[in-house]
Amino acid sequence: MALTRLEKAQVWLTKAAMGVFYMLFRLLSPRGAEESLKRKLPPVINPLLVVSATQLARKIRRKEVSSVEVVRAYIDRIQEVNPFLNAVTKDRFDAALQEATQVDKLIEEETGGEEVLEDRLPLLGVPLSVKESFALQGMPLTLGLVSRKGVVATVDAAPVAQLKRAGAIPMGVTNTSELCMWWESNNHLHGITNNPYDLERIPGGSSGGEGSILAGAGAVIGIGSDIGGSIRMPCFFNGIFGHKTTPGVVSIENHYPACSGRQEEYCSGGPMCRYAEDLLPMLRIMAGPNAHMLSLDTKVDLKKLRFFTIPHDGGSAATYPVSKELIEIQRKVVERLEADLGVNVQEVRFPELRYGFQIWDTYMGLPDKEGKPPQQFAELMGEPGQPAWPVWELLKWMMGKSEHTLAAIGLGLMEMVRVTKPSAFLMQQKEKLQKEMDELLGTDGVFLYPSHPRVAPKHHHPFFRLSDCAYTAIINTLGLPVTQCPLGLGEEGLPLGVQVGAGKLQDHLTLEVALYLEKTFGGWRDPGAN
Repeated sequence: MALTRLEKAQVWLTKAAMGVFYMLFRLLSPRGAEESLKRKLPPVINPLLVVSATQLARKIRRKEVSSVEVVRAYIDRIQEVNPFLNAVTKDRFDAALQEATQVDKLIEEETGGEEVLEDRLPLLGVPLSVKESFALQGMPLTLGLVSRKGVVATVDAAPVAQLKRAGAIPMGVTNTSELCMWWESNNHLHGITNNPYDLERIPGGSSGGEGSILAGAGAVIGIGSDIGGSIRMPCFFNGIFGHKTTPGVVSIENHYPACSGRQEEYCSGGPMCRYAEDLLPMLRIMAGPNAHMLSLDTKVDLKKLRFFTIPHDGGSAATYPVSKELIEIQRKVVERLEADLGVNVQEVRFPELRYGFQIWDTYMGLPDKEGKPPQQFAELMGEPGQPAWPVWELLKWMMGKSEHTLAAIGLGLMEMVRVTKPSAFLMQQKEKLQKEMDELLGTDGVFLYPSHPRVAPKHHHPFFRLSDCAYTAIINTLGLPVTQCPLGLGEEGLPLGVQVGAGKLQDHLTLEVALYLEKTFGGWRDPGAN
């Protein structure tokens, strides 16, 4: 059985529609914006900016450096690079300095020794950036919507609160795509965010502000959310580490937009950072009372794991082919694993992956157990007022009057023509793929899969590549943990990378592989030095 003619037509219409939207954008948008992006990010000078959060916390506890010094260093760096990146949308520098002063005072007065502080406050005095879709008390919670301008969080989202309780100091909130449902971080409230390796390219979305400021060394650790690749795509495009946790471990309470339908099954919060050694301690903290679900204290022997490599999705009509340089870098990972660890990396292929985007899109639209469907995107666009009318918004956009981005309008339009009855064929493909992957991986299997078909595209080009997020999105639908790992820079000086996935609740396996890949391929690179 294959896709019906109607389903095939939907794929074609989706790609064609986004192509038309992009043409409209190029024709109707003001010129000259590209010229302002021909600048280069300044290189990192302050040595405090190239130290992991784990090591910074240790230095602060040992009084080798004060928290105030570290926070000031990051304030200076944000002020230096944010005019290039437009990643941080609202800072809290004054409050951060006050909190850093309190940290230094606490350390001076502590009588229990460094071990007590490490156990109780493992991130004491370390700066933290926060994706704006997570509630951070006293900071904007707008989701890039003009209609939500002035909305301020009154509480902390659970993982934010847990990181703060561990001693981390929030520096501010970062930009997202409008309503977090597009893989370019652009909206009419805060503007467009740039990639630090090439300011004419996207940092990804929806955690694009996080990815951009982390890669630009304006932050050392950050927090993101992922329902279709919103942690992994920005981490890939920006050459940093990011982990999509097994769903249900990291709370997404007070994260917006709220999940509806069955979306909680696919959405995860997780850590984003420049240094692989920060992933596990961050995840342990962010998981809070659910940390016991994961085997984070289990020592992992990489030589005893079973490794698999999936080179591509099998040639989907909906996605671009994986580029030669990404195929090649994944092959090099395989070669190094086999040479260094003495393991055999088996190449496997799953025909169902070619339907990855359609499967994800189908499951995102399924109702919950009580039969209640997900909230309509047009309703979210209209918050806190009446639902938006996408056709009217498109006409307004063509006149330069809409408060919404073309991407959001396009998603609203596609929602209007969406088939309401889920495809039995696609659901069969998902269940078959789920069973095959679960049986293959077990509790000791790890797989490699491209993070994306291409390196970071230029601004607005995702209109032509709508379905390329399938490489990350399908893993959300399967509910597997996965870590995006940077693998150096490619031909154009842009980051390369790979996804490392494992069976459900086996997050500790992918985090250990991330440490190995950082040591082997060098990890994050200073974009200002390239």
